[in-house]
Amino acid sequence: MNKKIIISACLLGVSCRYDGRSKPCQKAIDLYKKRDVILVCPEQMGGLSTPRTPSETTGDGLEILKGKEKVITKTGDDVTQNFIKGAEEVLKIIKLFNIKEAVLKQKSPSCGCGKIYDGTFSDKLIKGDGVTAALLKKNGIKVITEEDL
Repeated sequence: MNKKIIISACLLGVSCRYDGRSKPCQKAIDLYKKRDVILVCPEQMGGLSTPRTPSETTGDGLEILKGKEKVITKTGDDVTQNFIKGAEEVLKIIKLFNIKEAVLKQKSPSCGCGKIYDGTFSDKLIKGDGVTAALLKKNGIKVITEEDL
């Protein structure tokens, strides 16, 4: 069994979230101590700064990858290509190291798995995946969130 796993960097205490903070998760930290972990932040890997203006998707990550939906900042900027690039960079790492699973930050427009914000910046959640989670799932990677640990 391949012991390598991808984990969202913010879950391990790296200050890479849009607000310049992290979201440490003890279960993710415990997993880090047991497994060979590669930390990722798809938004940074896609060229976005930290801190950055909050972003939300206008639909599911698969639809974004197909060009049917977008990722928009709270100020109205289209950052879709940054999110796609970041997801593609994570996928490159996964393929390079033959990784089969990832633990990603729930509700994120990149990493959210199963539920994401609806694009109105009103804290309303909808069913769907972020861009990175969708791309990884599409490529046969097992994706879970910190809530599943």
